[in-house]
Amino acid sequence: MIDFGNGSVFKLNPVHPQEIGPEVAPLLVPGEQIVACFKAVRDFVVFTDKRLIAVNVQGMTGRKRDFTSLPYSKVQAFSIETAGTFDLDAELDLWFSGLGKVRLEFKGNADIRALGQMIATYVLR
Repeated sequence: MIDFGNGSVFKLNPVHPQEIGPEVAPLLVPGEQIVACFKAVRDFVVFTDKRLIAVNVQGMTGRKRDFTSLPYSKVQAFSIETAGTFDLDAELDLWFSGLGKVRLEFKGNADIRALGQMIATYVLR
């Protein structure tokens, strides 16, 4: 599992779902749709209409992968922070019941407002 509490930070860039979608396709339940995908150097995050899937690529070869599923139904609160003039990164904080705070950092080219609206759509149902 990705250790969300150890202070390690991934700078995520938006990627097309076709690039990393096949990696998580076997994990999706019937009817679940991929909404957005973001990738760091090796690790990546997939937002579906039901959950967030964080993928930690492990080992020298990268063949071993840890898939952490974080359902929106367990989100108690969330916040977004947009990129600024000097701080070019945007952030998404999610507080999950039983897990605590998960922080994801995005490069400035990510549309964090749209991501926040998407999260609100699924969390506030």
